[in-house]
Amino acid sequence: MGIENKVALITGGASGFGEATSILFAREKAKVVIVDIDGVKGEAVAKRIKADGGDCISVEGDVSKTGDVRKIIDAAVERYQRLDILFNNAGIPMNSAEVEFLEESVWDEVFNVNLKSIFLFSKYAVPLMKKQGSGVILNTASVSGIRPRPGQVPYAVSKGAVIVLTKALALELAPYHIRVNSISPVAADTPMLRKLTAHIPDLEEAKKGLIASIPLGRLADAKDVANAALFLASDESSMITGINLQVDGGRGI
Repeated sequence: MGIENKVALITGGASGFGEATSILFAREKAKVVIVDIDGVKGEAVAKRIKADGGDCISVEGDVSKTGDVRKIIDAAVERYQRLDILFNNAGIPMNSAEVEFLEESVWDEVFNVNLKSIFLFSKYAVPLMKKQGSGVILNTASVSGIRPRPGQVPYAVSKGAVIVLTKALALELAPYHIRVNSISPVAADTPMLRKLTAHIPDLEEAKKGLIASIPLGRLADAKDVANAALFLASDESSMITGINLQVDGGRGI
């Protein structure tokens, strides 16, 4: 698919959706910049990609900090001289909490990682893409931003905001041939799942409850999101901008 030789920066690239996307993009001959707050995991994924013949680097950083974001963008450009695809995938879940018991610090942390990081990376990537005359920005939202669950107010609101931010950026950047889309996955069997379901002691019971709410009858797999990201990042989707692609097995209907 049409991403060969393109430079793709993937935040949260060392686990879950980000790891699967980093590996898939590298196999499709993109040059991959893996960004993660866990530098050890990032280097481990980069090592796997290189062993498979891929071209990538790993950069450690906190996606919610301006200084780190600028450092990450600079590292990508220093290595590859351009940036074609920005996949704002990094995000954090939260333990279930009703709003009156919710700590302000939790609200701030969820918004800083899930939403502010997209603003920061877009702010510093867009000038590069404008200079190039093209680019793709992808944002990981969530079905929670469409159909919230109780006890997850900050998470749901942050993901709903990602969907609106995506549409706003798509309109603003279209004249510069920069496309912007979001992906809304349903609950997936990734490391993040345990924290999302921490209020349910039995993980298998938690999975059964989630699966029961998904018409296609299964949790998402990280590869489901990676495949969606590949299509939206590729030249094959060159007429698609401003959409929120639901990878949710029908949960958002």
